[in-house]
Amino acid sequence: MALPKRKYAKARQGKRRSHLKLGLPALDICPQCHSPKLAHHVCPTCGNYNDRQVIEVKAPKKKG
Repeated sequence: MALPKRKYAKARQGKRRSHLKLGLPALDICPQCHSPKLAHHVCPTCGNYNDRQVIEVKAPKKKG
């Protein structure tokens, strides 16, 4: 199998991998309690999804 003639620089490796970074998750605002939540997920603060109560939350968390 063929081998490279000389060592590749670390800068070249960084340029090749520049698009492999992780992105932040997309957050939406809950229409009921106005706290941030993941898109297409039940709100962990109030338990609403698609304008209806889906899960029962024992005590609402305070925004802070």
